[in-house]
Amino acid sequence: MSTLLSLGHGYSASALGRQLTAQGWRVIGTTRSRADALAAEGVEPLIWPGSDLAPALAAATHLLISVAPDGSDNGGGDPVLAQEAEAIRAAAPHLAWVGYLSTTGVYGDHQGGWVDEDTPLTPGTARGRARVRAEAAWQALAAECGLPLHIFRLAGIYGPGRGPFRKVRDGSAQRVIKPGQLFSRVHVEDIGQVLAASIAQPHPGAIYNVCDNDPAPPEDVLTYAAELLGVDLPPAVSWDEAEMTPMARSFYAESKKVRNDRMLRELGITLRYPDYRAGLQALMKLPD
Repeated sequence: MSTLLSLGHGYSASALGRQLTAQGWRVIGTTRSRADALAAEGVEPLIWPGSDLAPALAAATHLLISVAPDGSDNGGGDPVLAQEAEAIRAAAPHLAWVGYLSTTGVYGDHQGGWVDEDTPLTPGTARGRARVRAEAAWQALAAECGLPLHIFRLAGIYGPGRGPFRKVRDGSAQRVIKPGQLFSRVHVEDIGQVLAASIAQPHPGAIYNVCDNDPAPPEDVLTYAAELLGVDLPPAVSWDEAEMTPMARSFYAESKKVRNDRMLRELGITLRYPDYRAGLQALMKLPD
């Protein structure tokens, strides 16, 4: 039986897990506290940190890492490698596929220009720099022990439970206007199908940007959400004057359009939600 060990089985990993369990796979997912929720999805929960991963790694044919590194410049690096590098090294010979979920934040700011997988990594935030270090550490381990590593750089993730509708409905949304600001994004179900396609046709060493076809200003997404709901547009506020968390403001410090050509070409992907309009239309049909 094919078995996926999913380290940090959260929102994105669950999209893959649903596909694989439907195909008869065994899926083991680590969590800190959501054991009951994972079990309800047909995933075997494993509390980690705190449990021995060696038995699960011995059983796994495939490995997915969704655990984020310490997001500071002086942090402890990748927590999975810090605790489990030796166990993963020992499991490498029988793993058919390893996926690491990274972020397009590794590219930094390109003032609205295009980036692809060959663009130099020039992150402008501590989180982005931590991801670059984590990618390099996983690549070093792969080179050392033959780990069949694939890196997936995810754009902004949305989907059920993570759309703009609640804030638009309750009036808490605001259209932050920063001229030239562009974000790429991806529906969580498309992340799931990209990972499944990679599992079906591995290319060890590959790096894929995972995003839709339509980078767009964030205010356009809120405008469209309001139009779908038939409500007034959220108020517009300039980026300089907007009240934002430090995390949210850091996203606006970087503007770029992310190319997904390699993902589409090598994995034969047809996106279910090729732009935010298709994605929001689908979310509108779901119960709140």
